[in-house]
Amino acid sequence: LLRIPDVPDNSAMLGDRPMSIVRRMDHERERMLGMTDEERAWRKKWLDAQKLAPEEPVYPKGYYEAMYNPIRRFYMAPMNRFENILTPVIGKLSANVTRHFISKMTMSIIAFYSIYYYMKYNRMNWTKNGGWKITMSRMKMYPDTKDLNALYRTKGNQFYVNGFDKSPI
Repeated sequence: LLRIPDVPDNSAMLGDRPMSIVRRMDHERERMLGMTDEERAWRKKWLDAQKLAPEEPVYPKGYYEAMYNPIRRFYMAPMNRFENILTPVIGKLSANVTRHFISKMTMSIIAFYSIYYYMKYNRMNWTKNGGWKITMSRMKMYPDTKDLNALYRTKGNQFYVNGFDKSPI
């Protein structure tokens, strides 16, 4: 049995209900039908209302602290200072783009080198169970290949040695 919940009775729903401000302008097909003079005036008024004043957007006091947690503010601080130095020289938008590009590239390079270091020095070998198993593939061989030495570059005692041949024991 499907039960439909009752509409809650609260004062926000009494009187004027929220309405969409887009009217028929939401759908392109309806816009193409043409507008009445009233709709044209309403549309002009709505478009004019979308223009921001020169001082906008206005951020209230404490907005930055509320939007960003302390850890994020800590690691963003050096690039924020860098952006503040660049802003008078190249403009707000260019400084912001430069700051984001440099910081993202720096984080990407650090991540790449960290992964490379981890994979290079934490390979799996016969002394430990964990780590990355890194192997090299053989060269591609085609039926008309004359160099058969490519098949025999690995000797019988070298298959999957897993670092055992370099062991001091």
